[in-house]
Amino acid sequence: MINSTETICALSTATGGALGIIRISGPDTFSIVSALCSVPCETVAANTIHYTHIVEPVAVHQQQVPTVIDEAMVAVFKSPHSYTGEDCVEISCHGSRYILNKVLELLVRQGCRMAEPGEFTKRAYLNGKMDLSQAEAVADLIASSNRATHHMAMSQLRGHFSSQLTKLRDQLLQLTSLLELELDFSDHEDLEFADRTELLRLAVNIDECISTLAHSFQTGQALKKGIPVAIIGKTNVGKSTLLNKLLRDERAIVSDIHGTTRDTIEDTIDLHGVSFRFIDTAGIRQTDDAIEQIGIDRTFQTIDRAQIVLWLIDTVPSDDEQKAIAARCKGKDLIIIANKSDKGALIDEQAVTIPHSSFISMSAKFGTNLNLLEKTIYEAAGIPEISENDIIVTNARHYQALLRAHEDLSQVITGLQDQLPGDLLAEDLRMVLSTLADITGGQITPQETLNTIFSHFCIGK
Repeated sequence: MINSTETICALSTATGGALGIIRISGPDTFSIVSALCSVPCETVAANTIHYTHIVEPVAVHQQQVPTVIDEAMVAVFKSPHSYTGEDCVEISCHGSRYILNKVLELLVRQGCRMAEPGEFTKRAYLNGKMDLSQAEAVADLIASSNRATHHMAMSQLRGHFSSQLTKLRDQLLQLTSLLELELDFSDHEDLEFADRTELLRLAVNIDECISTLAHSFQTGQALKKGIPVAIIGKTNVGKSTLLNKLLRDERAIVSDIHGTTRDTIEDTIDLHGVSFRFIDTAGIRQTDDAIEQIGIDRTFQTIDRAQIVLWLIDTVPSDDEQKAIAARCKGKDLIIIANKSDKGALIDEQAVTIPHSSFISMSAKFGTNLNLLEKTIYEAAGIPEISENDIIVTNARHYQALLRAHEDLSQVITGLQDQLPGDLLAEDLRMVLSTLADITGGQITPQETLNTIFSHFCIGK
């Protein structure tokens, strides 16, 4: 446990709601809060909630007359059984901006300091209430916007990722200890505590697990940022109409005039608990309009960034057009949409011969087969069903550490295969252990590193 000398306070909820919660943590929490209300925090039972009035002492005719600021509920948490591991109080007030600011003002007058971004969670980490990867998961949980990102954040917050890393580190420590034990008996050249064949097998298994975790980062990033879907096609083929229908909103301008959409229009929707970023692009055609040509160039850039491409057509595309789209969309999931079925623009699926693509006939205007399209888009993403027990890496810092650990462990594996001496192998193993410890914060001490991580948190967390 660290000994914080300062007591901090902050608003932990967004302003504008019916209620607001102010959090206080630190050594003088109970005395400061008790000075503003009738709750004797020092003597009441831990983990209890009390109804009270928040009052401001005001001098009237040389007497202290309490002025009631608000009715409130005060929740008392005693060290070490609190979010931060310190004495902690949460005051639930009415959500008036004036009331909340007034209570914070009174707390500061009594000796509190306004908390910095992420300082409550930082104290929880420093007090051993959670490791660094769990602390970072708090920010992910707050930012979660769909079921998948919520499940990933909850999994990390509950320590599933940390538990997996702990198992790997325990196995690596076993390898290191056996090798270092040999060094203690280096005078006996024939003495070998660590079976090299068994060490190699274990090192390969650990490396496969680390590689699997690192590989999950691609899925994690797609789920956090939203899977990019480009809507492309010629001018006036119905791209903007389709975007509006997918979004259930008139987001893009729809017109019969060619070249109406001159820049990309982007918005996000949720399909089966996963976010998709749909990007309506400028129509692809030959043009002398310089501004429109810039939009078309951006269309091609959008295709390069997209994971899924929706190609709208209302006539049978030529062989050259199909070859051009196939080349542009190589390595991506291509869904060909024969639009305007309501106008009799029925296109035979056999007329489009691009391999490894899906084909759907629909009317974007009336939403015909829209559910089928959404189902096809979701399946094309290839996102597995995410539960709170699944371990998906979403943090770039964790991903980079896993890559470094994989690189160091590859050297261990190569060294075992080349029968390198134990002292060299042990040094490489220590590098792997140190890298994995960086993820959970087991060996992180520089204050600058911690401040960088926690500075991205919101005030009150």
